[in-house]
Amino acid sequence: IGTRAIMTTWSDPIEALGTLRADESVTLSATVTDIVAEINFRDGEQVEEGQLLIRLEDAEEQAQLRASQALREERRNASNRASQLQERNLAARADVEDSQSRLRQADADIQAIEAELANYQIKAPFSGRVGFRNISVGALVTPGMDLVTLDKLDVMQLDFSVPEVFLDRLSPGLMLNATTAAYPDALFSGEIATIGTRVDPVTRSVSVRADLENTDGRLRPGMLMEVIVQQHVRDTVVIPEAAIEPSGDRHFVMLIEQSEGSTRLARREVVIGERRNGEVEILEGLAANDLIVFHGLQLARDGQEARLIGIADDETG
Repeated sequence: IGTRAIMTTWSDPIEALGTLRADESVTLSATVTDIVAEINFRDGEQVEEGQLLIRLEDAEEQAQLRASQALREERRNASNRASQLQERNLAARADVEDSQSRLRQADADIQAIEAELANYQIKAPFSGRVGFRNISVGALVTPGMDLVTLDKLDVMQLDFSVPEVFLDRLSPGLMLNATTAAYPDALFSGEIATIGTRVDPVTRSVSVRADLENTDGRLRPGMLMEVIVQQHVRDTVVIPEAAIEPSGDRHFVMLIEQSEGSTRLARREVVIGERRNGEVEILEGLAANDLIVFHGLQLARDGQEARLIGIADDETG
């Protein structure tokens, strides 16, 4: 029985275990002490950047803002009148400068109040999905209190470590596949984004971070994933390992040559590469679709006439 050498995509995989992280992740909290006036999201909701999530009671600050705005309007009118009088030489230049200075002070006071009011509005710093809310309207919050989590989940970061001996084989953009026990039949693809700048002196490993697309939202931060980095990807000739006849440090196959109704065997030396799962890579000596002996190799002899019973896994019949 014979088999054909096939041309296939081959790689030298690096296996590792990794943990998922959100592309962006933050726990929102308050910077002032006050009562919750509004909550504008539901648990697990997708929110947009800049969306108001929580508003604290700010009636007192709003009143201060209105008072400052009224004062600014009053000082603007006074500054305009002083400028008009000075143009007619009815007011001193110093009076104009004083009125303009008081107007700038009013503007600065308003900016300070508006900055303070921003602390009473907790907005989403980026688009993402909120977690569970642990507060209600009317609750008193204090600076540093955790209010809600926000995670950007459309792209996930996968962090894993590999031994330092593989460092020269890694580069940004290298493709990888990852699986998780949560979805045993799913294969998630990504690529290496960043390689750590330091090697751990204890484990002698380097940290790697990859990006995985998560448009369907199935992946979650904290998941454990099995990672296979597809490094040194190439198209190569592959045959079953059982078709190899070793002789010292050399390797041979028995080529099946067919011509004008006769079948003859020819012993050919090959150079092998990687071995994997019962298959071996052929670097030299065979081309794609070459026919070689698969079963009955122990009885095959160079130059021998042979009868081909069948071809293993031959789709052409």
